[in-house]
Amino acid sequence: MEAIEKNNEIRITGLHKSFGDLKVLKDVDFDINTDEVITLVGPSGSGKSTFLRCLNLLEIPDGGEIIWEGKPVKYKEMTPNEMAAHRANMGMVFQHFHLFPHRRALENVIEGPAQVLGTPADQARQKGMELLDLVGLSDKYDAWPSQLSGGQKQRVAIARALAMEPKVLLLDEVTSALDVEMISGINDLLAGIAEEGMTMVIVTHDLSFARRIADGICFMDEGRMIESGTPEKILSEPKSERLKEFLSAVRYAVEM
Repeated sequence: MEAIEKNNEIRITGLHKSFGDLKVLKDVDFDINTDEVITLVGPSGSGKSTFLRCLNLLEIPDGGEIIWEGKPVKYKEMTPNEMAAHRANMGMVFQHFHLFPHRRALENVIEGPAQVLGTPADQARQKGMELLDLVGLSDKYDAWPSQLSGGQKQRVAIARALAMEPKVLLLDEVTSALDVEMISGINDLLAGIAEEGMTMVIVTHDLSFARRIADGICFMDEGRMIESGTPEKILSEPKSERLKEFLSAVRYAVEM
């Protein structure tokens, strides 16, 4: 996406990552501005999830530059504490919820602020309750994960990420493990968070949701950013043959 320098939150140039002989990311360039929502779309195995994991250093890139708020992220030299601080700024929500099964919903949400940020217990608890209210779980503070539906677990995971007060929220196919009825509620929740001004990078296969929520869409294939632009241009006026093929296949699958 075309970046406005003074508002630039993240700038990626030449990012690459391999696992053994498999090249997963190949010289990826990417920009996102403050308060912008970008969705990543593309076929399975195109590198979208790995890209998100490289952004918040759950995976360490093999090379390329990450600029965060105008400063280079020296990911090969960072201490564990520096990496934890970086991840706190880039909250991540996964496809599978990864809740602590031995902690109740509210305890899952406040674990990070209490342990990583050093937030006082009473303050963390109050904030956690407010966030569970925000995601529609005001009656589930004391519920165990085993007592929650898939959609409710994902709401707790979103509240947990927000509890760290991140500057950017990364979401990796957060509705793909949910049934159809739950997807709409999570999508509405994310749209509301976006309207509040949260900078977001969202991996999704739901093109209608991408059109609804995104300022820009990036299409990835075989580890590369093939095409990017506004939702209208990407979904209605694709330029590359590969994107045209992808959109045709997705629309055919929906019609079936």
